[in-house]
Amino acid sequence: MKRVGFQFKVRKDRIAEYEEHHKHVWPEMLDALRESGWHNYTLFMRTDGLIFGYFESDEGLQVAQEKMAAKEINTRWQEFMSQFVDANARPDET
Repeated sequence: MKRVGFQFKVRKDRIAEYEEHHKHVWPEMLDALRESGWHNYTLFMRTDGLIFGYFESDEGLQVAQEKMAAKEINTRWQEFMSQFVDANARPDET
């Protein structure tokens, strides 16, 4: 099992909205993560919006990213969530 960590920052003025959307992640997105081998996926956020993300994958970061990139639901989720992230970074590609 490979352990993967990444970080990004949520815009300070959008933190509350970001948190609210993550309380209700689309079921199809959760399915895609499971199908793509993202296990124990967790996000930790500081009060300033800096996020540390963590997940485990049998095949490592590159394969996990490739599998998610092939999922249409991931594209829609990332486009929707990009409005909350500083510097227009996509967390699934960091």
